[in-house]
Amino acid sequence: MSIRLPVIKQFIRGGFALRQCMALLVCASLSAGAGLAPRAFAQSASQQGQPPAQAKPAARSAGPSGVVAQPQLPQEPPPVASGYKAPERPLPSAERVGVDVADQVSLTLDEAIALALANNKDISTSRIDVDIARFDVESSKGVYDPRLEGDVDYRKTSTPTASFIGGGENGTTTQTDVTGSVRVAGNSPYFGGNYQLDFSSGRSTTNNQFTALNPQYPSALTLTYSQPLLRGLRIDENRRRIEVAKRNVTLSDLQFRQRVIETINRVQQAYWDLVFSLRNLQVQLDAVRQARTQLESNRRQVEQGTLAPVDIVSAEAQVRNFEQNVYSAQEAVTRAENNLKALMLPERTAPLWSRALLPTSPVTLDPPRVSLDQAVTSALANRPELEQAETSAEINEINTRLFRDQTRPQIDLVGSYSAVGLAGSSAGGTNPFTEGNVALLSRVNELSERAGLPPVMMPSTGGTLPGFFLGGAGQSLSNLFNLNFPTARVGITFSFPIGNRTAKANLGRSLAEGRRIQNQREQLEQQVEVDVRNSLQAVKSAEARLAAAAAARLAAEQQYESEQRRFDSGLSTVFLVLQRQTDLITARGRELQAQTDLNKAIAEFQRATGYTLQANNITLFKDAQPGRNQQGVSGSISPANR
Repeated sequence: MSIRLPVIKQFIRGGFALRQCMALLVCASLSAGAGLAPRAFAQSASQQGQPPAQAKPAARSAGPSGVVAQPQLPQEPPPVASGYKAPERPLPSAERVGVDVADQVSLTLDEAIALALANNKDISTSRIDVDIARFDVESSKGVYDPRLEGDVDYRKTSTPTASFIGGGENGTTTQTDVTGSVRVAGNSPYFGGNYQLDFSSGRSTTNNQFTALNPQYPSALTLTYSQPLLRGLRIDENRRRIEVAKRNVTLSDLQFRQRVIETINRVQQAYWDLVFSLRNLQVQLDAVRQARTQLESNRRQVEQGTLAPVDIVSAEAQVRNFEQNVYSAQEAVTRAENNLKALMLPERTAPLWSRALLPTSPVTLDPPRVSLDQAVTSALANRPELEQAETSAEINEINTRLFRDQTRPQIDLVGSYSAVGLAGSSAGGTNPFTEGNVALLSRVNELSERAGLPPVMMPSTGGTLPGFFLGGAGQSLSNLFNLNFPTARVGITFSFPIGNRTAKANLGRSLAEGRRIQNQREQLEQQVEVDVRNSLQAVKSAEARLAAAAAARLAAEQQYESEQRRFDSGLSTVFLVLQRQTDLITARGRELQAQTDLNKAIAEFQRATGYTLQANNITLFKDAQPGRNQQGVSGSISPANR
């Protein structure tokens, strides 16, 4: 069999490689000797050229004639928009949506982090959570604030009297009282005691005939203190609430720190994504320029007659494919930029939304040189999650102390000391107990005088009172504070709950909770170990991929330049040149992706080891006074350095 030279030349112009043409020649020669049709060898050659992924399975059932049975294909789908072709239309504007590319703003990674820490809503929410936790501490301490109470009372009482010594006239005793009292009560922050101080003073008038002071001014001062001796001595509900509130402040601080670390990590990832998308857009634009240059070269050679017109079509298809990549790369730039702006800007009306971001931080190509043991040790010491687990264990320990204390009996020492005062105006009048004997004693004394006997002493009808009782309210208070009439009391009260199942159940539940927290901490430590190992491996792998991608890009450049020189010398085809051009663009994109992956892996490694804040020179500080919103960041990277 013979194949003419024009046919081979047409194959070459149609895009076939030289080695494929040589293979076809060899197959054609063999077919003449073996008696096979050229079409069979053409099919065999095309099957040999298929990639391994498209190769048909070797094990298939064969019929009696030895012919391999073909697999059954599914039925044809119903026609949906059959024959549809996209109509030709003008291309949309190449401008980015909502962004003026000409109005660019330079942005370093440090500035992006500072903006995020100053404006990010998650950070602001974490600051508020810290303030709320501090207010909770102050609220729990309020249980020890003394309570000042008081009242003023006016009372008029009419009491029926059926006794000869009731002191009432016409069977009725009327008394009018105006009394004021003040109480100061509270709980002691030490040893679980409580106290109460009562003071009362008033004015009382009555028509009781036996009252020597009318009006009179009674006053009283009483101090009472109760001290637990067993249950509630070392811990009680009030002290537990305060300690738990303090630990919650620590938890809020740790959560704030973790949120800051997560935000920094997200900003770093978004920043390097933007860097990659911008550099990838530049690579795709360069690819379009190269493809257009190749297209113009092909057109000139077609005009000169050295290339077939079909080579212009191949070059045009290459240009259109690269143009599609440009549009996709531009969309990736907008998405990456919007993601970064969402982390940095406080609201949707911020002016920076309409400006294009220009990252200026250099790409990091020197990963940290840390051993696995050092990385794990740093992670166990610095990861906020582990500190949160430790704080949760401390809270559970506080609860366990309280519930264990609640299982004890209640024994309290109670003591009180009181003093009273009294003063008033003398009621005057006669003594009703001696007034009826005056006439009798007068007659007895008269008879005694006649008989020469000494007289009997006459009783006093008005009565006499000590001088310190005579006076007003001031005299009553003087008698009070002179402690002329004290009363002291000391006693013990006890309560022995029978069964006490509630306290025992609470204690058992708290102990079980402690075991659960311990299991979670061990699981968390193991997860941290895995996280550190994976992140360290990611750094090493990214570094290796970057080296391999750089070598692959260099080789692709050399292959493309070599293929271009061969094409200019007539030893290659447009197909191979375009293929080398595509390989070069792919290699450049992979190198950029490897550089981005390395920077993102370094940021992730810093997060995994708990070194994000130190690596970015960020210091967290907290204000000890609740209510003053100064929880935030400081250092060389701060909102003030924007």
